[in-house]
Amino acid sequence: MWTATASIAATDPSQACWRLFEDVAGWTNWNAGIALHGPFAAGSTLDMRPDAGVVDEPLLGGTCFRVSHELQPLPAGGTRVTYAIQVDGPDAETLGPLVTADFPEVLAALKALAERACEGAS
Repeated sequence: MWTATASIAATDPSQACWRLFEDVAGWTNWNAGIALHGPFAAGSTLDMRPDAGVVDEPLLGGTCFRVSHELQPLPAGGTRVTYAIQVDGPDAETLGPLVTADFPEVLAALKALAERACEGAS
């Protein structure tokens, strides 16, 4: 098993980040390395806890990538967005670092979009 976590604090409320999570077709606007098909809803290929985060579990050969995307309101306002990954399988130690290499850039892009959306709503 291989694990890693990355997070970033955004000045927007968690609803702005959640709206970006719900817009599956728009995920490529902040995460160029993802290609999802189907609805963002319970019972599809994703499990979700509304307004708190989502967990996806893609499989590559015999390796499972459990990626948790969590939203945590901060006491002073804003939201902490955390990506945590657990990789299980024969290639976990090799594939884990490759899959997570862009987590800082993905989180920064998500933060920028969410904050722009909040500025536009003001």
